Amino acid sequence: MSSEPPIITLTTDFGYQDYYVSALKANILKINRGVLMVDVSHNIPAQDIMAGAWVVKNSAFLYPEGTIHLCVIDPGVGTDRKPLVAKISGQLFVGPDNGFFSLVADGQKICAREITNSAYMEHSISDTFHGRDIFAPVAAHLSRGVEMEEFGPEIEDVKTYRWATPIHDKEGVQGWVVHIDTYGNLITNIPASLLSKNTGKSLKIYAGTTKLDRVHATYGQVQSGEAVAIIGSTGMLEISVNQGSAEQLLNVHKGAPVSVVFQK
Repeated sequence: MSSEPPIITLTTDFGYQDYYVSALKANILKINRGVLMVDVSHNIPAQDIMAGAWVVKNSAFLYPEGTIHLCVIDPGVGTDRKPLVAKISGQLFVGPDNGFFSLVADGQKICAREITNSAYMEHSISDTFHGRDIFAPVAAHLSRGVEMEEFGPEIEDVKTYRWATPIHDKEGVQGWVVHIDTYGNLITNIPASLLSKNTGKSLKIYAGTTKLDRVHATYGQVQSGEAVAIIGSTGMLEISVNQGSAEQLLNVHKGAPVSVVFQK
């Protein structure tokens, strides 16, 4: 057995004002004091499954194989949605079956089991806090080496959502803002590869009423307060404002169209 401590990451929309994050950690530590917990984010916008999945999709697969990712953005808590433990590309995930994990997988295979074994849950389960009473204990038991098969039956009908796919042809690309980060950067679903196929052509990028004439390498290549298009760390086209918020200054929000027009 490895001498390295097991890792559990935590991603929620709980914020830091209340006791919710602390309660998750308390129930993990009751079962395994030797675990290494990593807070990915607890500031996911409330009930925003897509925002949480974007954050986890771009961080989870950087961790060592076998890392456990506790992901609780759960607007359907207490309903008939299933609690899941899942494996995606060597990483383990615990949370509700509400489309979140299909977005994280983004086409990768998901091996999932419904959590039904009450031996791995709290004895008393709140209808409004499955994160504390079901998901945290399951993550902790996973970190102690309990196999996925112990938690419940295999399921194949995981709820599935899909990221919007940009539309493209030789004249340009039509995409959308799929995420806005803490800096107000407008992250689109337009991958760099769709732009690199048209290297040598000039282009126009339209976001709201803003028009940009090129993609820059860094924010600092434009003046402070000026809008800039870059390829961000996720490999996607982003619209930003140097030392400012593109969401606020350009009045462009998640779901808004972003168009790239190629010119000879």
